[in-house]
Amino acid sequence: MATTEIARPRSEVRRPPAPGRIALYVTLSVVSLLMVVPFLWMIVTSLKTPAEIASEHAGLLPAHWDFGNYADAFEAAPFATYARNSFVIALSHTVLNVVFASMAGYALARIRFRGSEFLFYCFVAALMIPTYTKVLPEFLIVRFMPLFGGNDLFGQGGSGWLDSWWALIVPGAVTPFAVFLFRQFYLDLPVELEEAARLDGLGEFRIYARIMTPQVKPALTTVALLTFESSWNNFLWPLLVTRTDSLRVIQVGLSVFKTENGTQWHFLMAGTTLATLPMVLLFLLGQRYFVQGFAHTGLK
Repeated sequence: MATTEIARPRSEVRRPPAPGRIALYVTLSVVSLLMVVPFLWMIVTSLKTPAEIASEHAGLLPAHWDFGNYADAFEAAPFATYARNSFVIALSHTVLNVVFASMAGYALARIRFRGSEFLFYCFVAALMIPTYTKVLPEFLIVRFMPLFGGNDLFGQGGSGWLDSWWALIVPGAVTPFAVFLFRQFYLDLPVELEEAARLDGLGEFRIYARIMTPQVKPALTTVALLTFESSWNNFLWPLLVTRTDSLRVIQVGLSVFKTENGTQWHFLMAGTTLATLPMVLLFLLGQRYFVQGFAHTGLK
């Protein structure tokens, strides 16, 4: 009995991957592995005993998985207070940056007024200023803030905003990058949306809040994630402006495991793992909008 061979459509014929694509996959796999290795080392070290960490003949994996390091690390310092402070500061920065930067970006993109171009270039110029060059001016502003912390009208006699929530939340709450990102997204929205809203009698604020802003979800997610991550991981500024333990943040709290007698690596790695978890979860939840946000910004 003769068999009839049915020709497969050209689109279904599998072709071997091109050498360039194979090289790309290999390169991406190696880079991904290099990025993941430090995190794996951190988690593995957090589960080892101090003797095993100090041993020259210790294996890659722990001989005894010591999960009690996490509980002991929490008891060694008031990490619940540190985590609460970090969460309050990061959440405040996220809300303020999303709200005010989106308003500024909308105004620069959709409202024509004298000096709007100059104002936009000022934001672009602010992007070029290195972060650490702003630390000293911001510290002096906080220290000599008039009528706060015992200061008089000229900022003398007291401590200003030092060692207060004002110093932790207000400076850096709105970033030039967020304004720039929102402007790029608002510029891409069709004019017809805005004109239809005006015909329906909506005012400028309601057009911004109800019509235009819901269309820029990737920008909202990207700014929210970047702001929360930057604020959560901030170490230098909270260390400079706070003195009392009740206002310390989790990144500063990790320094208690590094003393003059040495570093308690098992506790330090356990605390660092716990401090990293919120950022990993947030990224996994919003990674789709996060990637879209950066891709859109690159195309503009």
